[in-house]
This record gives sequence, structure tokens and C-alpha cells, in this order.
Amino acid sequence: MSSDTNYVKKETFEQMKVELQHMKGVERPAASRAIAEAREKGDLKENAEYDAAKEAQGMLEAKIKQLEGVLATARIVDEENIDTSKVSILTKVTLTNLKTKKKVTYQIVSEKEADLKQGKISAFSPIGNGLLGKIVGETAEIQVPAGVIKFKVEYITA
Repeated sequence: MSSDTNYVKKETFEQMKVELQHMKGVERPAASRAIAEAREKGDLKENAEYDAAKEAQGMLEAKIKQLEGVLATARIVDEENIDTSKVSILTKVTLTNLKTKKKVTYQIVSEKEADLKQGKISAFSPIGNGLLGKIVGETAEIQVPAGVIKFKVEYITA
């Protein structure tokens, strides 16, 4: 799986578009106003408010550029047509940790949708990437910072 493509659900794609429009239509003009107000306060060499406003604008522009890149490479995945014969993007996989015997369920998602508290892990994380393509009954040996974890794939659902 290439990290050049961002696989997302339709609602995530729509949320990202709304977020981008908000940044461009609301936050960008506010940043410009903040710079203009700071500029009016005098000598730019010693104007910390101006420096802070310029830095905030630079960070906003970087976020806009990053989000535009994600949207440009986004591919909307139809949840109705998910192949559950193997672990892939948007599948839910129930695993057994072979060392601890604990069961856990993860949904494999794009980096933008990843949220471990909700059981959503990125397809590009070590565990997500290590599970891609596995089938029920197969064991995945995944290298993580703490060492190697062995998971047995128990179920795969949409």
C-alpha cells in the first residue's frame, strides 16, 4: 500500500473539504488582519506581535497546503464494497495477541481517520501495515518499538 494515496470514507472526505474551506475563508483572512494590525503598531524589527502573527500565518499556510495534498490524493472507499476475505483498508479485524491471549479489534483506516481510542489504526502504522493482506487464521509477526508482537487473525468484517 502506497502512502501516496489516502483512502477515506466519503464523510471524512467531506469533513476535510469543509475544514479546508474554513481555513481559507475564515482563518486566512483573520491571520492577514492580525498581521496588518501588528504592522500598524510601529517598528517591525522590535514588534513581537508582528512576528507572532507572521509565524501563525506560516503555520496556517502549511496546514492548508498539507490538507490540499491529502485531498488531492484522496480516494473515496465505498463501505458497501469492502472485501472481507483479507485485511484491507476499512475492514475491522479481531486479533488475538498470542503472548497475552487478549483479543482486540481494530478498524484499518487512513492516517487522517486514525484514532486509537476508537479502535481505528492507520494502515501505515506498524500494526496496520503488518496486518494488511492477512486472512482469517493467519499469524502476523509485527515489529513494533517494544519488539515483535504476534497476532492471530480471528475475524474480518466490514
